[in-house]
Amino acid sequence: MALFGRKKTTIGLDIGSGLIKVAVIDHGRGDPQLVKVAIAPLLADAIVEGEVMDPGIVADAIRTALASAGIKGKGVVTAVGGRDVIIKKIQIDRVKEAQARELIRWEAEQHVPFDMESVELDFQILDPTADGLEMSVLLVAAKRDLIEGKLRLLTDAEVAPSIVDVDAFALHNAFEINYPDAMNGVVCLVNIGHEVTNINILDDGVPLLTRDIAVGTRRFREDLQRERGLSVEEADALLQGYDRSPHLQAITESRGEEIAVGLERAAAFLASSSRSASKLKAAYTCGGGSRVPGLNEALSARLRLPVEQANPLQRLHVRDGAFDSLVIDDVAPLLMLPIGLALRQVA
Repeated sequence: MALFGRKKTTIGLDIGSGLIKVAVIDHGRGDPQLVKVAIAPLLADAIVEGEVMDPGIVADAIRTALASAGIKGKGVVTAVGGRDVIIKKIQIDRVKEAQARELIRWEAEQHVPFDMESVELDFQILDPTADGLEMSVLLVAAKRDLIEGKLRLLTDAEVAPSIVDVDAFALHNAFEINYPDAMNGVVCLVNIGHEVTNINILDDGVPLLTRDIAVGTRRFREDLQRERGLSVEEADALLQGYDRSPHLQAITESRGEEIAVGLERAAAFLASSSRSASKLKAAYTCGGGSRVPGLNEALSARLRLPVEQANPLQRLHVRDGAFDSLVIDDVAPLLMLPIGLALRQVA
């Protein structure tokens, strides 16, 4: 299939629980170039804990975001994630890829805690040219209901998907192009969203483990409302601002503790189930929560690791007018996932 005719553009669509985000990337001029970004707010509780509660509202927001980006009726790259997606590095007998495809379902039965009749499977051989009797394979399994639900939502929004990716891989795509030095050793990319924080651990650039924690900016806001008596607007202003506030310190420490514990448990599980003895050397944050004043510092102090906010525009060329009236510094932390999706070239 041609890439939208002769136009070498890819549209990344990130359907979050608080915002719909669109990124459009042109692949036709050498290095990828970000040509358009659009963001549409989503009414509260339209998506709760990853489940779409009101498909009509979400579909309308998708149409609004795509229209703001000047896109109509084109294919998009979107993704699925959460507890119904399993990513695992496994070892299998070294065979050719065609034979591996035949073996992978049997192997998956040993590693995936889902009914094999209800999942979609894929894999990638990580060391195709290596010697030895075994080879490393990255196994991916997603519940079919999850994928079909995403496809129904896109149909409601009158959008045709070109690719349904996995959140962790899309985040990795954007992270890798902007932080090539982080592709050595074990690092963690922490995507702090509205309701959920995604923990993605990479070893030498390979995403090996993903975990979700039910902590996001919504919890921060609710804490500020309950404990400090702030309104929704006042709480959001603090969370999205640039200045630390005494109101925030205790909350960033307590919620940061939850995120740090989740990260430590994920890293410990990986260490116990992997042949790699490497320790986590750094963490990078993205998503709306990464801009909460003082949170990265609280995580760094708790983890005793360097923690920095990852910028999906660090090395990506941005065309003039890509952001229109949006403030780049405000929205850049939100764009790691949609940019990662748009970096996929549709064959």
